Amino acid sequence: MALTPEQEAEIEALRASPRPTLRAVSEGMEAHMYRAHPVLDHGFVRVIDYMGDDAAICQAARVSYGKGTKSVSNDEGLIRYLMRHWHSTPFEMCEVKFHVKLPIFVARQWIRHRTANVNEYSARYSILDREFYIPRPEHLAAQSTANAQGRGEVLEGEEAERVLEILKSDAARAYEHYEEMLSQEGGRKGLARELARMNLPANIYTQWYWKIDLHNLLHFLRLRADSHAQYEIRAYAEVICGIVRDWVPLAWAAFEDYRLGGATLSARALDCLRRMLAGETVTEESSGMSKGEWREFRALFPGQG
Repeated sequence: MALTPEQEAEIEALRASPRPTLRAVSEGMEAHMYRAHPVLDHGFVRVIDYMGDDAAICQAARVSYGKGTKSVSNDEGLIRYLMRHWHSTPFEMCEVKFHVKLPIFVARQWIRHRTANVNEYSARYSILDREFYIPRPEHLAAQSTANAQGRGEVLEGEEAERVLEILKSDAARAYEHYEEMLSQEGGRKGLARELARMNLPANIYTQWYWKIDLHNLLHFLRLRADSHAQYEIRAYAEVICGIVRDWVPLAWAAFEDYRLGGATLSARALDCLRRMLAGETVTEESSGMSKGEWREFRALFPGQG
């Protein structure tokens, strides 16, 4: 992770200047404030600001005042009820603002989640740093033969070295040309930054501030922290998971139980499960499901039947 000495000094100065407040404070989140959590080779995630905690979720659900009930178990039960029954608005009362440094190709995948407020570093105004994401060898993989948008076997030996060399040399050459186009040396006018940036590869790093409420953040994490998500965005999601776990531990535990560790069954799948529990042998042909649905259903109950 590339933080300049000035950035590190600013982070330490911010953390060394706490201020009294009357608003709800999450001790777990306070430990993360401003700190840069490294991701990939040059990226990071930082918490810039947040609002609310577990008690704020309960307060919103009850439309009451104060810090919810005096019993943590009561608040925990309410949060689990809200999560279990897909009540979203109480979770929307908590918000967080992140500062994220990430490769552009990851950013373009990330921005598909349109339920956040985003302000990105402007390459029209500023010159991008010479920092590129270069995968570690264990993350270089061939195209999956079973999944059109996934990875297959890891590349090894000379083939892996060849791919890494291409990535490094292409990135370096593109940035050299970027600098050359911008240059005003020798009496040249230099190309406008907004045009010169078009030649940069998608693995160059950008930065943004990303503000989102807890409900939509959990939806983002349910998709992007999943084992089937692309590794590079999953690496960011996993770091954010750790932050959310410390911020709202009761909400996180319910989310982990009902969303990350749970499963949703269709009416047909539920019918098949009932029939199986009653002792009936249910096959793909008698299930009424498609081949893909049946495969996913059976994957929920490995070793059964």
